[in-house]
Amino acid sequence: MDATLVIMAAGMGSRFGGGIKQLEPLGPNGEILMLYSIYDAVEAGFNKVIFITREELVPKFDELVTNKLGDAVKTEYVFQDVKHIPEGSAANLNRNKPWGTAQAILECKNAVNEPFLVINADDYYGKAAFKEIYDYLTTESDNNGKYDFCMAGFILGNTLSDNGSVTRGVCVLGENDELAGVNETENIVKSESGAATENKDGSLTPLDPNSKVSMNMWGFTPEIFDELEHGFVDFLSSLSPDDVKSEYLIPTVVDNLIKEGKASVKVLPTPDKWFGVTYQADKDCVKKELLKFVEEGVYPNKLF
Repeated sequence: MDATLVIMAAGMGSRFGGGIKQLEPLGPNGEILMLYSIYDAVEAGFNKVIFITREELVPKFDELVTNKLGDAVKTEYVFQDVKHIPEGSAANLNRNKPWGTAQAILECKNAVNEPFLVINADDYYGKAAFKEIYDYLTTESDNNGKYDFCMAGFILGNTLSDNGSVTRGVCVLGENDELAGVNETENIVKSESGAATENKDGSLTPLDPNSKVSMNMWGFTPEIFDELEHGFVDFLSSLSPDDVKSEYLIPTVVDNLIKEGKASVKVLPTPDKWFGVTYQADKDCVKKELLKFVEEGVYPNKLF
């Protein structure tokens, strides 16, 4: 069954300290991180990849990604732009960053007609979640009229950086591992107890390191697009004229759909350790991990 991998790669990476972190060479042969995700997705069964990016990055993407993929999988670009807002909506377009992850997915409305998986370009997710989500998306289910979505539930302690704080969507689970809500939690750091939020005064509030968190690895069906469009209109109408920072985010949309009784989201647990390049100092650690995977045979020396 057809299923698409959607990769969000339009963000500016402000904490990374300059440069385009999605295109940073990290593998033993200079591979960028998303090539490993594409490899895992194709292996799991996904047969199309859509890159959400900026138009000026296409030549670099062609050089580092699509030219390397060859005929391994179909690819397509869509572009995220602050000017892409619903007809009739009013908004202050004087902002440097895109509108957020939910608007990024909405940009795919005319390009995706099949179940799809959404991931970040600058995260490594491991193999297990790709297979779990592909199998879930391509299996028929009766969901009592609700949208039937899913997400990879990573263990919080497996998703932290040694080099600074991170933001995670901490999951609230209901019956049968269904998502009851997502609490966006900022300033999460490693601590003696495993994980904690760092407060403004420097004190720490402990978190359960075994909590399930969202790493923006979501499985959706095309029905999400109409909801994203309607929600974007409401989001824009709620902003003050001078607001150039607020973002329209996937976890917020999903949380609202769950609370409105429109969607159920199955949390598919994964034991894999996440890593990524949130900060410049993360690069060396990621390079070591990828080299280790190649040496252990998890990945071939040449991915494509």
